[in-house]
Amino acid sequence: MSEFKASGFRDEFGGGPDLVGITTMTSPYYFVPPSGSTAERPSSPPPGMLRFNTDIGRLEVWRNDHWATILGESPNLGDQNNTNSTGGTGTRGLFGGGATTLDIIDYITIDTLGNAQDFGNLTQGRQRGGACASRVRGYFLGGLNPGNTTDMDTVVIASTGNATDYGNLSTSSSLGASCSNTTRGIHAQGSPNEAIDYFVLSSTGSGISFGNLTDPRNRLSAVSSSIRALFAGGYSPGNVNIIDYVQIPTTGNAQDFGDLTESKHAVSAAGNSTRGLIAGGASGAILNTIEFVTIATTGNAQDFGDLTVVREYTGSCSSPTRMATAGGNDPSTSNVIDSITIPTTGNSVDFGNLTGTRFGVSGCSNGHGGL
Repeated sequence: MSEFKASGFRDEFGGGPDLVGITTMTSPYYFVPPSGSTAERPSSPPPGMLRFNTDIGRLEVWRNDHWATILGESPNLGDQNNTNSTGGTGTRGLFGGGATTLDIIDYITIDTLGNAQDFGNLTQGRQRGGACASRVRGYFLGGLNPGNTTDMDTVVIASTGNATDYGNLSTSSSLGASCSNTTRGIHAQGSPNEAIDYFVLSSTGSGISFGNLTDPRNRLSAVSSSIRALFAGGYSPGNVNIIDYVQIPTTGNAQDFGDLTESKHAVSAAGNSTRGLIAGGASGAILNTIEFVTIATTGNAQDFGDLTVVREYTGSCSSPTRMATAGGNDPSTSNVIDSITIPTTGNSVDFGNLTGTRFGVSGCSNGHGGL
């Protein structure tokens, strides 16, 4: 039997020996796959190529048409006795609040289809605030009740029950947007300023000044990877097509990322570790458009497809493969939840319904692209 020493076998293409037939590698220690940033991905990889992406801190595999992230954790939730969207296992999504100043929280299992169920209640009713989450907790930030609030609520995602007080934002705000990675939440205040707050997810306390958006606007959306937060669209006054970004582990002012395909406000966003989707909104008329960006790069958004119906002021959340967009105005208040497959492009399909009609809901999940 011959022996093959793999200690220097790190080349992605060439430079190493060809292994033909059934080959077994064993080690009592570890195997180190090729690694590099998103920008350093090979231009023409073979199907099944495995590498470690240093930007997002995860393994990824080339599936012949896109890079698929391999999750190291799985939030196994759901009740197998239920036949609706809370049955089965997978990522759990929450939708909190809504007009007019409702305190309702609904939940779904994003990897299934079906109607939402009641989760509990916010500490007080509010609408058009922000929401973000860790693997364990969801956070609902700011909003109208009926004026701007500083409230920060938290819930344990794997359970059901009412929210508890977390702390306060640095200033009263509404019409803002939030996103997070595993350790830090980021909230763009919206009305009435351009400020961005951050807070540590595992503690209890107040929002801390992070920096400012490039433009003081409200009615915007947010989506993140583990490294980068994006803020898209808004009203300033007048609709804008701006996309800003910040590096979540740092502090400082936002920088220009690119532009949406059109100027609009009342949009919502979600995504996985690679791709961010921005859905709905209004630009004179209410829209059904979905756009996408690659979070690790910079550049303009591209057309993805359409929602099942035109809607503004929706709430969105995501698993690594699916985005759920709920509620909104069409122009009547809606209870519709749409399902969008993130790694592809195309139109959304019907997911189910919220427990009631409402707009201005805030969405978060324990399996989004920042985790």
